[in-house]
This record gives sequence, C-alpha cells and structure tokens, in this order.
Amino acid sequence: MARSYLESDPKLLWGLAAARCAFPRCRQVLAAKKTDRDSAAVLGEIAHIVAHEDEGPRGDPSCPAARRDRYENLILLCPTHHTLVDKQPSTFTISDLRTWKRQHEVWVAERLLPEAMGRFEFRELEVLTLSLVSAPGRPSRDFDPLDPGEKLKRNGLSDMTHHLLAMGFSQARQVREFVAMMTSRDADWPERLKAGFVVEYRSLRNRGFDRDALYQGLCLFARGDRTDMAYWAAGLAVVAYLFETCEVFEKRSCPPSTFRSSRRCWASAGSF
Repeated sequence: MARSYLESDPKLLWGLAAARCAFPRCRQVLAAKKTDRDSAAVLGEIAHIVAHEDEGPRGDPSCPAARRDRYENLILLCPTHHTLVDKQPSTFTISDLRTWKRQHEVWVAERLLPEAMGRFEFRELEVLTLSLVSAPGRPSRDFDPLDPGEKLKRNGLSDMTHHLLAMGFSQARQVREFVAMMTSRDADWPERLKAGFVVEYRSLRNRGFDRDALYQGLCLFARGDRTDMAYWAAGLAVVAYLFETCEVFEKRSCPPSTFRSSRRCWASAGSF
C-alpha cells in the first residue's frame, strides 16, 4: 500500500523535531547545507511508529489504515536509527518510539526555541507576514476578543502547546510594535493578516487537525518554508499575538460544517 501523507504532516513533523533525529541522545541535524559544488541535501527519514503495512516492523492490524500516515504515527530519524529500529522491532517498541517523539519535541521546545525567541527581529516578522497577507481571505472587522486564559481552558491543550504559547506571549510587545508600524502604512494590513490565518485554520480543520496539532500547524504555517529557528520563533510570536487579540481562533464550539464570521464565532468547529 502506497504512502499517502497529507502535505502538512511532514512539515509538522520536521518543524516540531527541529530537523533533528528523535532517537535518544542522537539529535543529529538532518539537513546538509549547500556547498560550492552541490545543492543542499535532506538526510532525515520519516519512520512509522505503527508500521504502514500490517506485516511491517511494529505492525498492528488494529490501527486504522487511514491513521498510519498521519503526523501522530510518524517520527523523524536519521538513516542509521531508522534502519536500527526497523530491524529490531521487538527491542524498539511502539511505546518506545512514541515516548522518544514526545520527549524530543519537548526538548526542542525547551532548549532550542527559547534561544531563538531572543534572536528574531522585525526583519523576520516582515518576511513572514508579508507572505501571509497575500493569502486569499476575506477581511472582517468583527472583534469580540476573549481573555486568552479563558480560551486555553476550552481547548484541552497539552503542556507543550501551553509552553509554545508562553514563549510567543513573551515577545508580544515586539509583535504589537511591528503590527502598529505596518498599520501606519496600510490600515487594512492587520485584517488581511488575520484573514490569511483564518483560511489556513479552515484548511487544517478540514484535514482533521484539532487541539495541539491545529495550533502547531498554524505555527508552522506562520513560519513558512524557512528552516532557521529565528523564523520558527517569529511564527510562534505571531500566532500567540493572534490568539490573544482576535478571532482567528474560536471562543466556543460550533457545528463542524460551519465557517462563518459573526460577533460570537469567527472560525469553524471544535477547538479554539
């Protein structure tokens, strides 16, 4: 059976792993920079936690086929450790790989991102947001902000996503100053930025993203295709700003089929 990854799942996997191997204590950087003679090279490999095929390493027929190629069942490894875990599936179990993935993503959030939060500047914010405001969307001036703490209570987010939000909030002043600067040049700029995120929010919801994966998917959307950790940090700050100030994220549950702009509910269903 052929692999069938959603476009966003590999991006989410690589982004949250910071392009490093998740095998314990490996953390090899899984990309080589271009040289005078060769282009950049991807070294990492996407491994399945539960095998893609029933008879594969760590195969489990009870795992629905539709979930086997999703982000939750994928782990990023270097070629050596991908080969190792697949050749010794009784030693390296499903539970082991899930634990490694969770611990590695927490390590990235706690060790790499805080340093990057202090490195991004208006330059990174401008590069990211100017590409985002070009996304198709319908601006709206319906604002009825809800306290961020109240939003958090309604979403069942994990500690790691709370941590990402806290890091984004730590740079709220810088983002607010940047937004004020851009608004002085173009009064509709904030609404067009918000509209771009609303379109991506709907797209992620339609592809089955919710809770942590939905928030993290929006952070990766904000970062774009840039791999520098400073852009990842800037993306976190932009999403935290939007979470706090406007209705890119929902305040209450709505029917899954809806996507409307109203004073009570901005986006589609469920979380946020």
